[in-house]
Amino acid sequence: MAANLLSILLLLLLLHCTSTLSQTPAAAPAPPGPTNVTKILENSGQFTVFIRLMKATQEDLTLNGQLNNSNNGITMFAPSDSAFQNLQSGTLNSINDQQKAELVQFHIIPTYLATSQFQTVSNPVNTQAGSGDRLQLNVTTTGNAVNITTGLTNTSVSGTVYTDGQLAIYQVDKVLLPLDIFTPKPPAPAPAPEIAKKKKSKAAESPVATKDISGGDGSFIASNNVVFFGVGIVTAILSL
Repeated sequence: MAANLLSILLLLLLLHCTSTLSQTPAAAPAPPGPTNVTKILENSGQFTVFIRLMKATQEDLTLNGQLNNSNNGITMFAPSDSAFQNLQSGTLNSINDQQKAELVQFHIIPTYLATSQFQTVSNPVNTQAGSGDRLQLNVTTTGNAVNITTGLTNTSVSGTVYTDGQLAIYQVDKVLLPLDIFTPKPPAPAPAPEIAKKKKSKAAESPVATKDISGGDGSFIASNNVVFFGVGIVTAILSL
């Protein structure tokens, strides 16, 4: 009898402990830290060249500042390492630091775009690099495919790396090459020779003009180089 009573008491104690534990609230998830674009790309493991380019131009600091200090969204087309390997040898070494920064900026749209929003986007799409004929980025859709053209590059989005409603990162398998960097700019018109300018200016300041030297009775017009025939007449009279 005592053994049965002891068993009942132990069972009641076990049930009480189980009930108490089940009512304990679950631990809250750790608050997310500041958004770090390069960390997100590093976790994917296939964007090492693009990460290195972002850090070298300090565009990573600019992006992280925009994401953590404003409500502006960002969409990034991140070229994979294989995309950079498919470039001609020495392509990145042939451009200066300012152009490298512009190249990174050309892969970033200063607004958040979900995949469904690409169907209604207005072309050309403005990027962080700016706008204009030589910085055109056009995005179109064919079914579920998102196609990108720059005038030099034609490619498609091959996957979604990250999206949180403010930042969207999409993988592309080709580097987006803007015309502004990778095609020659038209030469500026050559300035007029300095000597020709001076001659033209001097001619405008000192025009050759005729003078009216009439005395009122017998009038005639002579230029600065005309010899007055009246002098000869006077000389002839005096010699008589």
